[in-house]
Amino acid sequence: MASLLLRGTTGGFRCLTKGPTFVSTTTTTITSSLGLTNLRRSYSTTISQDLLNKKVQVYQSTSHDPYLNLSIEHHLLQHSHPDSFILFLYINDPCVVIGRNQNPWLEVNLPALQQEQDIKLVRRRSGGGTVFHDHGNVNWSVICPPAVFDRDRHAEMVVRALKDLGIPTAKVNERHDIVISGDGRGNGKDVFKVSGSAYKLTRLRSLHHGTCLLNSPRLKSIGKYLRSPGEPYIKAKGVESVRSPIRNVDINTADFNKRVVEEFLAMYEEQSGEDAVVVEKVGEEQRELGNVRKGMDELTSVPWIYGQTPQFTFSSRPTEDDPRERPPLDLDVQSDFNLEFTLRHGEILTANVSGLKYEETPLDEDFYDGMVSQALAKPSDDGSAVKLYEIKDWAAVLKSATAGQSFKVSDSSLNSISQWLNKVFPGHHFR
Repeated sequence: MASLLLRGTTGGFRCLTKGPTFVSTTTTTITSSLGLTNLRRSYSTTISQDLLNKKVQVYQSTSHDPYLNLSIEHHLLQHSHPDSFILFLYINDPCVVIGRNQNPWLEVNLPALQQEQDIKLVRRRSGGGTVFHDHGNVNWSVICPPAVFDRDRHAEMVVRALKDLGIPTAKVNERHDIVISGDGRGNGKDVFKVSGSAYKLTRLRSLHHGTCLLNSPRLKSIGKYLRSPGEPYIKAKGVESVRSPIRNVDINTADFNKRVVEEFLAMYEEQSGEDAVVVEKVGEEQRELGNVRKGMDELTSVPWIYGQTPQFTFSSRPTEDDPRERPPLDLDVQSDFNLEFTLRHGEILTANVSGLKYEETPLDEDFYDGMVSQALAKPSDDGSAVKLYEIKDWAAVLKSATAGQSFKVSDSSLNSISQWLNKVFPGHHFR
């Protein structure tokens, strides 16, 4: 029998049962790990359409796979009833998550991620900035009709939960982030961000999902992963992240989840009638859902992670369009070297290189530089452009640019420039 959760008039909860809701389910009367008492917990091997048609739904994932959790979330967004209200809670394994319209070469320290064995790179489907997830960070997601969407509405829901858990200074700021003063408990005045948000709006549904830093063990190292070595040289058309001081709120995960669920149900008890549902366990079983599997295939594809990048330019020296001062190049890179790229969807559209040194002093270095520039932006035999994310070794790229020519780049120039470019533009990161 499927479990239906209703909020009672005294603020407690009572449980009703109705006809079968899941394919292959079992129910057990226990104290829920969400901390809510007098509930029945349902274990499902699928999320049926009958369940998705319920007016109010609450899910908690037992999986820590970010690609799976985001795909379950997308399935809920696409296939739930347009008038329903959904809360989805999940915790991800360590990962850096960029917004749909962001640039990984600008937002992420890709070389640092390559050195790690357990940190994934994820591009989500919603907008917003780059965030770091780990087991000390809870992700909360609310899906509701667009007519009731408000950028602060569900952030305020989380603020009420935090205040009830002893964080009286929690509030939503003008950027729709959740911030606290000091430690959140009245000690200190510095303002820290503890939760950021992102949004996705469709014709029938709205999605607001956010993070909450509860007890991340990597708090001091998060900045390392979000400082790109390419940032000083890149001018992007996509969304750039706004950095803010962050800290943990030091709250137990189970307590946080329990309180957020209570606040969510309190908000929508009038809409629920007899259709409020708590399904506690979703996760690995949902890999078998066709839409979830399709979503994971997309999120884990290299063309999605890198190829979705909006147009951007790279220039090693100030330009008219990007006059920012640049940091000095590596000491081994010759002082007159300059490289400019224009890229879209991770593909090189134009290239302009100057200052290369050649094995034999050419009569016209500018002519040779022009030949190399054309080769860097030249489509391959199948007509496809050079993909930045497929370049694993810039020395090989520079060598191929002079293949079949009567000249070649000198070894010293080749080695110094390729080593620098390998740091700024390493090959794609995926595990």
